[in-house]
Amino acid sequence: MRLRVTYHLACSSRLAADKARDIAFEQTVELPEGAVPPDVAARVAGRVESVESLGRGRSRAVISFDPAVVCGDLPQLLNLLFGNISFKPGILIADLEWPDELLAALRGPRLGITGLRELTGVRGRALLCTALKPLGLSAAGLAERAYGFARAGIDIIKDDHSLSDQAAAPFRERVERCCEAVARANGETGGNARYFPNVTSSPPEMLERAGLARRAGCGGVVVNALPAGLGAVGAVAATGLAVMSHPALAGAFFQRDHGIAPPVLLGDLFRVAGSDAVIYPNVGGRFTFSDATCAAINARLRGPLGTVSPSFPVPAGGIDAGRVPYWIERYGADTIFLIGGSLYAQPELTRAAERLVAAVRRHFHG
Repeated sequence: MRLRVTYHLACSSRLAADKARDIAFEQTVELPEGAVPPDVAARVAGRVESVESLGRGRSRAVISFDPAVVCGDLPQLLNLLFGNISFKPGILIADLEWPDELLAALRGPRLGITGLRELTGVRGRALLCTALKPLGLSAAGLAERAYGFARAGIDIIKDDHSLSDQAAAPFRERVERCCEAVARANGETGGNARYFPNVTSSPPEMLERAGLARRAGCGGVVVNALPAGLGAVGAVAATGLAVMSHPALAGAFFQRDHGIAPPVLLGDLFRVAGSDAVIYPNVGGRFTFSDATCAAINARLRGPLGTVSPSFPVPAGGIDAGRVPYWIERYGADTIFLIGGSLYAQPELTRAAERLVAAVRRHFHG
């Protein structure tokens, strides 16, 4: 079975066939068709399966590729899908059809929804997550907030994606203080809150940070998947830690006629890279995703995909704490709700978190 990619092309049907043929060769042999030995073209070059008009100067082309070209490697997969043609205007990856052998090679999440539920001990309800903010607060100050959130019953307390190794809250000190704070709160309440530090950095440093987090007993980490590289997501996942991927930089791909459609990038590609949970900007927040786009991301993350485990969707980006029960009705129990700004806007942060936890538990347990 071949890897089938649906490209939407911002061109007339008269030009679409030639543009599709150009993509098929540019993304593989990177030579004009006439300069490629016929036997090499037959084995390696992409194949244009179909081209059809979408009307209004747009066309759809389905191009298939031999999965052997990918070598089971995430960076090479991205290079094949959108490498050189990212410089050519009017090309959008709208859909992917995966061969089973490629999915098996890429592996995807090590924990997935089932494993994250085991890690947190949460069964039968949606999970709650919040972020430690703001950048510039001391490690002790962040740990104090982590303690309050854990006492309130928030399931996952993660670093904000901008926290790295800044002088105000160095990585090692932050992890030690926040892990201790969350463990202390768990001991007092009998809870099982988890702290996920942000390990994003250069590849060697990131794995070193992941190792420190694992030894500290964090159980999971945050990775800014695109700044770090999707291949790095899998490297961190291989350490046994849960990976929550943040979508920083992804907006650069989300143009109407160019890039990679959000459900494909955040749903399929982040999932096969090894993300156990994927953060995305929910509809109605401070970003611009539509209701249909959010539903499609959820479906991609949780739906059947060969042997790849399903991942938790993590809607975020301005969800009002008071509306979480509404979103639970929309998205279901296999969702992690990331609530940040609407908690921090309230005068008593821990009390606000307690009210949120109580509302969610009432929703599921009456």
